Amino acid sequence: MKDADPQGPVSFVANVGRLPQKGLPVVIDADERQRAALATEHELLSVERYRAELLVAPWKRNGVKVSGRVEADLTQACIVTLDPVAAHIDEPVEALFLPEQSKLGRQGFEGGGEIVLDADGPDSPETFSGDTIDVGALAEQFFGLAIDPYPRKAGASVEVADDAKPAESEFQQKLRSLLGKS
Repeated sequence: MKDADPQGPVSFVANVGRLPQKGLPVVIDADERQRAALATEHELLSVERYRAELLVAPWKRNGVKVSGRVEADLTQACIVTLDPVAAHIDEPVEALFLPEQSKLGRQGFEGGGEIVLDADGPDSPETFSGDTIDVGALAEQFFGLAIDPYPRKAGASVEVADDAKPAESEFQQKLRSLLGKS
């Protein structure tokens, strides 16, 4: 019997209770088992390489800033031909975290403060409890968002018939004749 693993394939829990001022560097180089799990999790044919280089640093008073990059080489199935399509991901990672009890996180929602969201700006801080953050799961989120949802092999296209209307089935022809429409 296999144990249920609630954590993702590249989970890396960083203790943020006492971070060095210059930050805590974290490097995640996925092994073969982790890459296979990533491929399954994200419905890919394979993940040949996965590496996340992150810096977990103090931010403001009690917050945490995670920044870095996630790089990967992967193979997906073409949406037209189902042939393998190679892809490379090189995605910046940046996120802010505040403790659940942080005043800074509650200010905008309580006391009539305004929250200004800029679509192109940084995301608003997420909250965390305790003194750990799964920075591996964070990097995997950025990896997942960078995957092309519609991979297409070079030159592959969906053929469209010359006629605008698709051919009618026998059932559709009978139905049309019964309804008296031509």
